[in-house]
Amino acid sequence: MLVSIFSLFIAVVCIQFVYYIVVFGKFSFAKPQNATPKRIPISVIVCAKNEEENVKNFIPILAEQDYPQFELVLIDDASSDETLELFEAFEKQYSNIKLVKVENNEAFWGNKKFALTLGIKAAKYEYLLFTDADCYPTSKDWITKMSSQFTQQKTIVLGYGAYDRIAGSFLNKLIRFETLLSATQMFSWAKIGKPYTGVGRNMAYKREEFFKTNGFIDHMKIRSGDDDLFINQAANSSNTTVCYLPESFTYSKPKTSFKEWFTQKRRHVSTAGHYKSFDKIQLGLFYISQFLFLVLPIILLLFQYQWIVVCSLIGFRYLFSWVTLGFAAGKLKEKDVMYWFPIIEICLIFIQLNVFISNTFKKPVHWK
Repeated sequence: MLVSIFSLFIAVVCIQFVYYIVVFGKFSFAKPQNATPKRIPISVIVCAKNEEENVKNFIPILAEQDYPQFELVLIDDASSDETLELFEAFEKQYSNIKLVKVENNEAFWGNKKFALTLGIKAAKYEYLLFTDADCYPTSKDWITKMSSQFTQQKTIVLGYGAYDRIAGSFLNKLIRFETLLSATQMFSWAKIGKPYTGVGRNMAYKREEFFKTNGFIDHMKIRSGDDDLFINQAANSSNTTVCYLPESFTYSKPKTSFKEWFTQKRRHVSTAGHYKSFDKIQLGLFYISQFLFLVLPIILLLFQYQWIVVCSLIGFRYLFSWVTLGFAAGKLKEKDVMYWFPIIEICLIFIQLNVFISNTFKKPVHWK
């Protein structure tokens, strides 16, 4: 039995090496990105539901981007607070704002995809740039940097949606580490030519890509997934690229309680079951290997079986994973979270296991 466990442990370390060095290395060890401004007309699309505080703070930042030709499409998804009134005030203040009002529809009640579809159809320009109402760009060059990655072939651009730092908060470091790891996976697979996901906090695509897939129609009944399920369906090696220029990042306020963040993760993870088969397999294999890497050496060390080799393999695995994620953290301006590695990684692995178990027995709550 111990021989089998030891052999499995070696296989797990090899699998982890392939993921971290071969796959994730495509992004982590990539050269700095260049930006060639395109100056193409852009429609920035923001969908909001009961976001009055965020709207008040962040819409001016979006409306005042330093870009020659763009419009800001604001979608009010039947808000019950002051969001619509604020949108109307901003529409009067800024000439480049277009307002889309969505009323509750019995067939699509509470479905963000329905609201986004109306906004996409109302947009004046062919190139669309998306963010959420609780997000803000890091600079006035956000549109310039994101649009710089468009080419005639590359009509989908995946960007980085980060979270604000909260000093002295371990939960905040955990959230940002998980975001870093997810972005590393997202960018790496896109660079390999197998894009599988995107984040609505920061992504762009040409409108023709939306209509090629008939919009969200294939997953309209799934409340979440306006970003990742769409990308999983529409993106391929020919039409997709990434943008990780620091000026292209967006930031949003992270959850401040573990319960809220755990609920959010359950919603996000629930959509993965609808991914393409290859994407489900590669994601599943990665997380299973992560979990087994923690469990198997504990068993082997308890019986002191080949303990020198086991300890060497543990050190080797942490070395190459730390180096790879460290380079990725440098690109995404998240270096401080790596000081807590591997403690923060161990916590995340067991949280992800808890998310999987929770989603297996009870469906998560989706868009408000």
